[in-house]
Amino acid sequence: MKRFGILAHSAEGASLCFLTFCREAFGRLGPHLHPDVTLDCSAMAHSMAAWDEGDYQLIRSILSASVERLAAAGCDFFACPDNTAHIALEHPGPDLALPGLNIADVVASEASALGMRRVALLGTRYTMKGPVYARALTDRGIGFEVPVSEDLREVDRIIFEELVDGRFTEPSRRVYAKVIDRLAEKGCDGVALVCTEIPLLVTPEVSSLPILDSTRLLAQAALKTACGEIALPVWRGGPPLPCGS
Repeated sequence: MKRFGILAHSAEGASLCFLTFCREAFGRLGPHLHPDVTLDCSAMAHSMAAWDEGDYQLIRSILSASVERLAAAGCDFFACPDNTAHIALEHPGPDLALPGLNIADVVASEASALGMRRVALLGTRYTMKGPVYARALTDRGIGFEVPVSEDLREVDRIIFEELVDGRFTEPSRRVYAKVIDRLAEKGCDGVALVCTEIPLLVTPEVSSLPILDSTRLLAQAALKTACGEIALPVWRGGPPLPCGS
């Protein structure tokens, strides 16, 4: 089995990815058994000013140092359970020290497998307005919608004021459910939860659309990779190759 490295950018999402990876392995491999896994995390505070300034090169250098530590720990590949971080990871730059799974490609591939044609995106303002999911979905012929401005601001506010700090409240859950309802009215046939903390707030029973849970989908893909069921990734940061190339 291969050693999996988790490149953490926010604690809650990385923790969910780690727990999902281990728990799914218990069911597949046997009690208490999972492939070796290492987690590395630089505090998100080191990057927040750079996100506001659009300094993706600085953020990429912070994330790259984390990947180097994972490589030094003996990891064979990595995944980053933070959708927004992929804006920086896809920014041009030197190859990362390890090959990695790209969370947007994992989610978009699942949307395609499920036959979804138009996907609602819920994440940080950077992710909803950014290029990562626009690329991954359109490469597969899938359209997407983001919330209207007022809803977008509220979705983003709840992430940074509540979810990343481990606060999951019923009023915020209702806000997200209503936003999903409005996106369903625009013709979406699925909703991608593309901030890795959102699945801790929005569960399938409160969503009017089928859910694409980016955190758990990434962990499941990592487990299959670690177990040798799918090939090791080749992506080492920078713009991914178009789908099918």
